[in-house]
Amino acid sequence: MSVQLGQHQVEIQSNRASWESKPLLRLIYAGFYRKIVGEIDPSLPGQVIEIGSGIGNLKSSYPQALSTDLFPNPWLDLVCDGYELPFRSGSLSHLILFDVFHHLEAPHAFFQEAHRALVPKGRLIIFDPFISWSSFPVYGLLHHEPVAWKDPINPAPSWPAPRHYYAAQGNATRVFFRDEPGPWLHSWIVRRRDALAAFAYLLSGGFSKPAMYPSAVLGIMNRLDTLLSRWPRLFGGRCLVTLEKASLA
Repeated sequence: MSVQLGQHQVEIQSNRASWESKPLLRLIYAGFYRKIVGEIDPSLPGQVIEIGSGIGNLKSSYPQALSTDLFPNPWLDLVCDGYELPFRSGSLSHLILFDVFHHLEAPHAFFQEAHRALVPKGRLIIFDPFISWSSFPVYGLLHHEPVAWKDPINPAPSWPAPRHYYAAQGNATRVFFRDEPGPWLHSWIVRRRDALAAFAYLLSGGFSKPAMYPSAVLGIMNRLDTLLSRWPRLFGGRCLVTLEKASLA
């Protein structure tokens, strides 16, 4: 077993244990998944694919989706790499990335491959951390992955193997909300670009920390997040971005 695979499996088992033992976490993620499913257009032909499914929880809200990841596990439908999708050109209706975009070392290379695989007007749905004045300390100090707020983002149009572990939690904010210079959106139409307050999630402790409030308070936390989402640069913690495949002509 490779070091990368071994570490991945350790994290997967830890996340599964947290998922099973934290009802609050499951309720929060159910809300996230509802937002994602709301972006799916059922009239589009082709399969819905989740890239980097981890412990495969999207299926609880959208069973039709195919779950994929880099390494095999019993709950996954397919092992594949987002840079080399094993699907015919123009055959997929949607690609969903939940907490995956910030792991793409060469996002333009992924965009190129996603554009190839999607049907005309097919959708790329991204749910990722959003970096604001209030979320930066949480992601920067309490999470093991770097924010990498000022590191260059690789603009390469292809990204051949071997590929190594990469994380930059600030990349979605930079690419989709701060207009980071680069070729990222040249062949895409932005259908939705929302930054959302996520204190219900941040104070839940996620998968690795204890919750700071009980499940009974989640409704109040959700209402607070709805209110604070009016000021995303101050209070944003998550983002939902939906891109539509545009013609290259």
